[in-house]
Amino acid sequence: MSESEKKTTRETTESLSWGDAEPATMDMGHVRLVLSHPVVQAVSWIGADALRHQLMAAWLMVEENDIPMNPRLVGRPGLGKTTLAYAVAREMGREVYIFQCTMDTRPEDLIITPVIAQDNRIAYHASPLVTAMLRGGVCILDEGNRMSEKSWASLAPLLDHRRYVESIVAGIKIPARPEFRICCTMNDDASTYETPEYIQSRLQPQIEVSFPEKDAEKAILKLNVPYAPGELLDRATQFLQQAHHYDLPYNSRDGINILRYALKKSKLTGQGPDAFFEESVGGVLGSDGVEFLQGRVPTTPGDILMRPGFLDDDDDDDDDDDFFEGCGWDDDDEK
Repeated sequence: MSESEKKTTRETTESLSWGDAEPATMDMGHVRLVLSHPVVQAVSWIGADALRHQLMAAWLMVEENDIPMNPRLVGRPGLGKTTLAYAVAREMGREVYIFQCTMDTRPEDLIITPVIAQDNRIAYHASPLVTAMLRGGVCILDEGNRMSEKSWASLAPLLDHRRYVESIVAGIKIPARPEFRICCTMNDDASTYETPEYIQSRLQPQIEVSFPEKDAEKAILKLNVPYAPGELLDRATQFLQQAHHYDLPYNSRDGINILRYALKKSKLTGQGPDAFFEESVGGVLGSDGVEFLQGRVPTTPGDILMRPGFLDDDDDDDDDDDFFEGCGWDDDDEK
């Protein structure tokens, strides 16, 4: 930030509390910006330490003239990409701001939005992204590949050595503080836009988040549903791990919801939660999930197709037997 920019940027120190007081404000030249609140929650990352290290390395500055990178976390929904970014940012001692990207996100949504205040004057509200830039925090662009190219184009100068954005609405240029960091999460599904190449080249490195290992997945379930009995945790973990083995789109978030629903049904009826496991799987994952729980791989609707190796006598035979036994499936049952 240049000396002239420092002179035109004045924080109103009396309004920097993030409690129940009025939102914090900051003056940028002739414009007073109303800042967004950071996200404050108890979150911890359970999973591969290598992913943490990759993200921390991307945000590291090797020397004074270096600039941080803008990593993108990619993977299927529900694998903890946002949790990973949030946990690492908090580990670094930074405020965290999350912007939820959608197909309808406009450039002004990403930067500054004019709002009619109570006294009929225009108040300029800084987005979570701009607030992170001004306060030296971390911004997570969640599900960034749901945005259109027009929205991405407004961020191009921020994502290279220039590190600023321009607001046409407010008529100002906003530089990012040196402490500012940004990352983008991207879901690997069909309901997204193709990210422009000139943006992808700025969102580097790519960090792939995959399904967790068995011990980590059980720890995730236990952290989020600490009141679940051990046997129920084991059953949910085994179900998810077998689903990962066949590359089915069932994730830890699904497992958490399955456990929570089974326990709620148990509380309501007085029966053990294990009695409602199959119903919970159906409620969360639908009929395909129930079919898989019963020993079928849901590939072709109406077709009971056992994939090669599903029940073969190989090294994983014990794992398959344990899975079916844990799910209540019998080899002699009608498929």
